[in-house]
Amino acid sequence: MILREVKAFVHRNRIADVVDALYGAGFRNLTVIDVQGLLKAIDTKEQQYSVRIGQKVITEVKLELVCEDQDRTEEAIALIREHAKTGQPDAGWIYVTDLQAGMPIAD
Repeated sequence: MILREVKAFVHRNRIADVVDALYGAGFRNLTVIDVQGLLKAIDTKEQQYSVRIGQKVITEVKLELVCEDQDRTEEAIALIREHAKTGQPDAGWIYVTDLQAGMPIAD
């Protein structure tokens, strides 16, 4: 079995709809992390200047999930693309990586 990790960087105001769609489709092992990034801001209220980075940044959300087959990976990508739209041409990014192994942590 080939495991695939799907990472998506989306605007913070879209993450609830994305997670809701994925959860509704049966995806359960989701991780959601606030990160600073350089996605194009929807408006100036979304931006702040980062002294550490030396650029204007926004708080984006990095979503991670693992899929167990190609069909589920494509379904997850389609749901993310549909629900992460902001009306801008560049509303975020999705990356897919093959994983060598995955195992539960158990007693």
